[in-house]
Amino acid sequence: MTRDERQQLLEMYSELRLTDVRDGLDTLLLHHTGSMDPRIRPLERRRAVGFARTARYLPYVGRVPETDAAGYWEWSGSYYRDVCPYPWVERIEPGDFIVIDQSGVDAGLMGSENTLSCLRRGARGFVTNGGVRDTDEIILQQVPFWSRMVSKSMVQARLQFDAMDVPVAVGGVTVRPGDIVVADGDGVVVVPVEYARDVARAAHEEHERDKVSRRKHYEALGWQPDETV
Repeated sequence: MTRDERQQLLEMYSELRLTDVRDGLDTLLLHHTGSMDPRIRPLERRRAVGFARTARYLPYVGRVPETDAAGYWEWSGSYYRDVCPYPWVERIEPGDFIVIDQSGVDAGLMGSENTLSCLRRGARGFVTNGGVRDTDEIILQQVPFWSRMVSKSMVQARLQFDAMDVPVAVGGVTVRPGDIVVADGDGVVVVPVEYARDVARAAHEEHERDKVSRRKHYEALGWQPDETV
């Protein structure tokens, strides 16, 4: 997909609510496709859409070396290089949505610093079936993040890198590189890229019907119209 094609597809989803996208999938009879487990929730009510950039991490297999504090931090530094690196960060393209299969491990693979590094490369949002840390700072920095849990710990002796740019399973959904990820306060939905345009068209039709109906209620209530109607 060219950069222009990517941008065009993102624009088709730019104003759609998650529920509209869900309805669009249903219209194509894809009722059991795309909806992540409702326990995967946003840190705060934000909205993001992008192309899936995937990575998979597994529970760590090994032991922590018996050493002093200085030795531990030396081992800890090598851990990020040899055991739990982030090679996918260098591949981020503008418009990517980072999808991380953490195997459900309670560890903060992502935090306030490395999420900003990804945003600088063009990432639109993040979702993981594991944990995220530094959440007060992430919220302050307005980083769109959806996760299964909030974690306190770093990754040492908890996670090890397995693969990137491969299909992953997050929230009960198979997510392939390049699929469309839509997320807001209602959760996360993944649209298989081969259906993306048809789903967007059906979702827009539903969205417009909803605006007409809700606008009538606004008028009856004497409310001033806002951008949602």
